[in-house]
Amino acid sequence: MKISLDTDIRSLSDFRANTASYVQKVKSDRRPLVLTQNGRSAAVLVDVEEYQRLLDKVELLEELAQAKNELDRGEGIPHDELFKKIKSKYSL
Repeated sequence: MKISLDTDIRSLSDFRANTASYVQKVKSDRRPLVLTQNGRSAAVLVDVEEYQRLLDKVELLEELAQAKNELDRGEGIPHDELFKKIKSKYSL
């Protein structure tokens, strides 16, 4: 999701003055809100469900990277070989 410069970036002082409305906007729009301090990005406010989705994606990517590293080291078995073993074991 791309950040919209005119709607998704707010100063920390503006956020403090309007916290409830910005939290409600993030929840309803499901868009992150970038908070700035002294003109520089300082934090990002995201909806809880969106945050969980991001964590799930990161976890999956880490697992895939670990699996790739294991295969690169010669550990594990290739995908097609695994399916052959499963098919023969369960007569598929």
